[in-house]
Parts: sequence; structure tokens; C-alpha cells
Amino acid sequence: MKVHPYLNFDGKAEEAFHLYKSVFGGEFLASMKMKDAPEGDKLPLEEQERIMHIALPIAKDTLLMASDCVPSAGHVLHPGSQTYIMLSPDSREEADRLFAGLAEGGEIEMEMADMFWGDYFGSFTDRYGIRWMISYNKNESPY
Repeated sequence: MKVHPYLNFDGKAEEAFHLYKSVFGGEFLASMKMKDAPEGDKLPLEEQERIMHIALPIAKDTLLMASDCVPSAGHVLHPGSQTYIMLSPDSREEADRLFAGLAEGGEIEMEMADMFWGDYFGSFTDRYGIRWMISYNKNESPY
């Protein structure tokens, strides 16, 4: 299993990641805008250019990842809500086990489900206020 920090921004993810790239070097493994998501063209124009997902290798086996919040969907960035711990387990069964165990007593943001980008993904805040993402990809994803 790999563990990666996942950051949330309010429209500044792309700017921040260009700074991080200048410091850490390397190339983005992913950079998708909100307009690239299904029905992304229905978002307000200024939100379509926000980052849906960006990933930058910062060390061996460690990626720094992020997305921008979507205000029109009711997302509000609060202190403490800008960081997730993302787990990339080795199997779908392990993803379900981790999700069930860590989410118990917490607040589920997205149930585990197959996503349009190819991952089996879910997210939640545990009962202690820690935000988690579980993302499994059977195709040897760099995540």
C-alpha cells in the first residue's frame, strides 16, 4: 500500500502545483480540469478551469496530489479541510476493508464506487475529523 498527501484548494491548485513543481522538479503525472469531468461543461465557466485532479511525484513512491473545491456544488474550504490522507491499496477487497474500518462512525463523502477515471474510489471523514481517500486501480496506477 502507498500513502499520499492530498490537498484541497479554493481555485489555487494549479498555481500552487507549478510552485511545487519548480521546487521538487519532475513532471505532472495527471492534470485534469473540472471541465474534463462528465457534465463538467454544466459548471459555471470560472469553475470549469479549476483543477479536478493533479499529481506530482515528490519522492520515491510519494505523490503530492490536489484538487480545487467547487463552490457551486456547495464546497467550502475550511481550515483543516484542505488535506486528505490518500491510501492506494493493492486490491479492491483491501480498499473495501480500509474504507469500512476507517469510516465507521465517521461521515461518508463518497461511497466506494467505480469512477469514470478508472479507479475504485471513496472518501470520508473519520470519527476523529481526519479526512481520507481510498483509491484502487487494478492497472498498476502510479498512485
